[in-house]
Amino acid sequence: MCTLEKRGNIYILTLIGTNEHRLNPNLLNSLESALRRLKSEPASPSSVLITTAHGKFFSNGYDLAWTQSSKSRRQLLSSKFRSLISSLIALPMPTIAAVTGHASAAGFILAISHDFVLMRKDRGFLYMSEVDIGLVIPEWFNAILKCKIGDYNVRRDVVLIAEKLTAKVALEKRIIHSAHDSAESTVDAAVVLAEELIKRKRNGHVYGNNRLVVLSEVLDKIGFDESVEGQNWDNGKSKL
Repeated sequence: MCTLEKRGNIYILTLIGTNEHRLNPNLLNSLESALRRLKSEPASPSSVLITTAHGKFFSNGYDLAWTQSSKSRRQLLSSKFRSLISSLIALPMPTIAAVTGHASAAGFILAISHDFVLMRKDRGFLYMSEVDIGLVIPEWFNAILKCKIGDYNVRRDVVLIAEKLTAKVALEKRIIHSAHDSAESTVDAAVVLAEELIKRKRNGHVYGNNRLVVLSEVLDKIGFDESVEGQNWDNGKSKL
């Protein structure tokens, strides 16, 4: 599941354990609950959220093994993930993903839905696996990728070539904000960035409302997108 720690005006949301942090209803409910807690906290002049994870994986995507038994499960998983990303986009504070392991497919989408992405250099990659496993990405995934990765040639390599992006390559392609030597230094750098953002003393609600404008195309697509729900997600082996 996940934990939410408060350090002054910095909140650190951590996916705990050493598993793949696959996105299933239990984990998505836990993450959504943490975001609701953030919104219910007394207002401060400026706060920042950092999301990170224990172990080898940031998130290896949807829990496809859980979805195999029925279409309704696939629809539920999609609905919960869209709700989580909507909540993250609406959060009244800057958000930072400290990616300390692999982030694949929906895990990649979770990472880049944050305002800033920091990665460790010594292991882990970003990877949109859909074309490798015979699936079409949802339209709202594409909307996020389009907003976050402006260069078409880079998006082509991410979506159509399914390039596995190390931190070095992701930084060169301007997909991430910075790269760091280890998991610990990645989180430390995220805290430093958070502290720099807090010093600006910007109103969190103004910040969040501006994000809603910047990502309005994503929100238009995310409201209702069942574009891949009828497809066969194969035996829980895929990373979506």
